[in-house]
Amino acid sequence: MCAASCARRLLLAFLLAGVCAQSQHRPSFTCGGNFTGESGIIGSQGYPGVYPPNTKCVWRITVPEGKVVVLSFRFLDLESDRLCRYDYVDVYSGHARGQRLGRFCGTFKPGALVSTGNKMMLHMLSDANTAGSGFLSVFSAAQPNEKGELYCGGRLDKPSGTFKTPNWPERDYPAGVTCSWHIVAPKNQIIEVTFEKFDVERDNYCRYDHVSIFNGGEINDAKKIGKYCGDSPPPPVLSEGNRLVVQFLSDLSLTADGFVGHYKFRPKKFSVATTPPPATTPPATSRITPLKYSVALCRQKCKRRGTLESNFCLSNFVITGTVISAVTRGGSAHVTVSIVSVLKEGSLAIQQAGKTMSTKILVLCRKCPLVTRGCVCVTPHAGLNYIFMGEVDQEGRGKVGPHNFVLAFKSRNQKVLRVLKNKHC
Repeated sequence: MCAASCARRLLLAFLLAGVCAQSQHRPSFTCGGNFTGESGIIGSQGYPGVYPPNTKCVWRITVPEGKVVVLSFRFLDLESDRLCRYDYVDVYSGHARGQRLGRFCGTFKPGALVSTGNKMMLHMLSDANTAGSGFLSVFSAAQPNEKGELYCGGRLDKPSGTFKTPNWPERDYPAGVTCSWHIVAPKNQIIEVTFEKFDVERDNYCRYDHVSIFNGGEINDAKKIGKYCGDSPPPPVLSEGNRLVVQFLSDLSLTADGFVGHYKFRPKKFSVATTPPPATTPPATSRITPLKYSVALCRQKCKRRGTLESNFCLSNFVITGTVISAVTRGGSAHVTVSIVSVLKEGSLAIQQAGKTMSTKILVLCRKCPLVTRGCVCVTPHAGLNYIFMGEVDQEGRGKVGPHNFVLAFKSRNQKVLRVLKNKHC
């Protein structure tokens, strides 16, 4: 078993080394194609150059009968969006009407994906806007019952059963894996999931290693029941229908013991009390009602109200920073802010790479404050660094509406901000 796993790793390393060795005769990646055999390499159109806009590409993989397809992304760079609504790669088990194993975008590579049979399909779509370098992936054939660190997950359709993280209980789960268990019950039944042991890297918003549970037969944020991490087992979870997906993801850094989960089929009338785990429910930091985009909201006169001092305690978060990207969607703008300082973090999700911190903010009305790349201000071109005060949604994303306080940062603000940073609301 180990020999087969090691052999496959050597094969994938050889394939990638071959791509590098042919740097002067780089393989040409086209939009879609059919691939057969024990292994191969698939890249987006034009990789490593920027993939073209407004394209739909389909790649179909077939390995020998009796084996399954193991797909690993070695590089991923597509337009980032929490729901992957714009540019994305869908991976399916099978060629036609197969089960979707996942939808991927941004730059975080998932772990290995495994088909239930000898066929797999990739479908990449790009819109007219932001693009990236696309993706590079390798596939190989494996025996269906072969286990190891390369992949995990699968289809569970017996009346009850157990699933667990790789290496359990001998050692920590490995870094950089994705396990997706697709649980399928008869049509007149639902599914109950419980966890016996649970130890996954802790984070207030489960941004790194986590377990997500979805209603239905695919990974879809619109059908997410919960997202869990830490060392407290989640409460029992019930599906709405006869299909459920349990996905475990670990990033490339810290690992932990992992978990053992159990499932069983229940009659539809069965019910159990469930409460969301603390890790997925950010603490409330103010009594402000969460804002939603509306035409009426954005017709309000764009004018700051109050002062830094009067808005500080009314805001969920207060930061200073520079807008490094801004994308308009409908009447709103999605901006990424490179953070200079955090005065009040609240439940804001902050990403950190080395010494650089950043966060996502939704400007509900794109003209109030006016949003352009490198500048978020009431009057255009007022400066590059700004003070943001606003609210936070359940995903940890900042929200700024017409009544929230956004101010171009000036040196004279520094003294006030030092005082506010130590203020207890």
